[in-house]
Amino acid sequence: MNTIEAVCSLIRYGLDTELIEESDIFYVTNALLDTLKLDVDASFHPESGEAHPLEEILKALLDDAADRGVIENGIASRDLFDTRLMNCLTPRPSQVRHTFDALYKESPEKATDYFYKLSCDSDYIRRYRIAKDRKWVTSTKYGDLDITINLSKPEKDPKAIAAAANQSQNRYPVDLLCHENEGFAGRLDHPARFTLRQIPLTLDHEAWFMQYSPYVYYNEHCIVLSEAHRPMKIEKATFTRLLEFLDIFPHYTIGSNSDLPICGGSILSHEHFQGGNYTFAMAKAPLRKPVTFQGFEEVEAGIVEWPMSVIRLDGKDPSRIVELADHILETWKNYSDDNCGIKAFTNDTPHNTITPIARMKDGKYELDLVLRNNLTSEQYPLGIFHPHPHLHHIKKENIGLIEVMGLAVLPARLLNEMEELKKAILNNEDIASNTAIASHAVWAEGIKQKYTDINSGNIDSIIQDEIGYVFAEVLENAGIYKDDENGRNGFDAFIAKINE
Repeated sequence: MNTIEAVCSLIRYGLDTELIEESDIFYVTNALLDTLKLDVDASFHPESGEAHPLEEILKALLDDAADRGVIENGIASRDLFDTRLMNCLTPRPSQVRHTFDALYKESPEKATDYFYKLSCDSDYIRRYRIAKDRKWVTSTKYGDLDITINLSKPEKDPKAIAAAANQSQNRYPVDLLCHENEGFAGRLDHPARFTLRQIPLTLDHEAWFMQYSPYVYYNEHCIVLSEAHRPMKIEKATFTRLLEFLDIFPHYTIGSNSDLPICGGSILSHEHFQGGNYTFAMAKAPLRKPVTFQGFEEVEAGIVEWPMSVIRLDGKDPSRIVELADHILETWKNYSDDNCGIKAFTNDTPHNTITPIARMKDGKYELDLVLRNNLTSEQYPLGIFHPHPHLHHIKKENIGLIEVMGLAVLPARLLNEMEELKKAILNNEDIASNTAIASHAVWAEGIKQKYTDINSGNIDSIIQDEIGYVFAEVLENAGIYKDDENGRNGFDAFIAKINE
């Protein structure tokens, strides 16, 4: 496909996906030609394009632009430029919001279906990259855990995440979650957001916006961000906002990362939530033990059968759930228990917080409160309630909201490492001497001892299952109260403290 054919095919793509209409053809064509710095002769007919996959169309245009010196031929430069091209086809924010509002009057599902499709068709969500992610399900004693090896987002170091919370805020946009990113052209150190579109929301009398994640870890993975640039903070208003979001989108799950490093998410500098149209493993988990909270007897409550320490609240009155959740949070923030290694403060530095997740279930609001703590020690310098060192060969990053709910987001490096490891196991090679996979040597030896017959026909499923079992252990490491006598007694003691 030559450049002219690619331009025409991109116009055809826009028409087929309904990003543009027939009356937009020449306007969009002229915008594309200007962006590409391309001259055409009078025989040019943009409406004559044939259908091709979007990835092929953009590759042809990017290759040509690089050959003619319009752009540098680097990954970042190409990503900036193809987003600029797709912006020529993407409806403006006001048009998107008008369409969304009209569909919302029919149903919230129709509105989000439209908005999600637009985010994919505009290439804000690069479906051809997401399709390369590896995904599978591992059955564990906690249910079926979702495992993904992510190929579209780099692995982050926990120390770098903590440092980023205090980074300079002089640049525009301040961070990737600011509302000002909508339509931002990007730069080499900041991805283009030309095709980003957001839906305005009001939560707890404040301006918020909903958009979709470009990485799409699960179906309709959305981000809900505060218009005000302020740090993450788990407080009473957090619970109010989460439950109000469910009033707007009852078919979605919504949750917040915690507000402390180590046990928080990757961006602590801007308050935001994450949600989507997906049922996570934790939502399917039953109660291990029912609990009654004094003064809140109308709220059904209990401890969830889950590797992390979760209190579940169910009820029809959101205000009562918010009041109880706030009481639990305030109690937890000041709670210490030497027997379980829990320390609320080191001098004035807090360690206890909560990761909350909300959903609608059987006509009731359901709020899961996951107890978190970010203490470190000489033995566990990255965090006591964090993946322990023997698991870092698989997972070293912080355990944030998505993984708390039972979906592992594992680094892209594992893809090549696992392929190399499979070959080494089948050929009975010395894994410890192979620098590319030496970090997996102890784990691999355990696998070889566990399975009497490992062959080319079953090694893929074995490795996938064993990675899933590691993730289950990662969640156990992140759990405050372990599933043993000491942990159960400790959890009961905290419940009793709430009821004092």
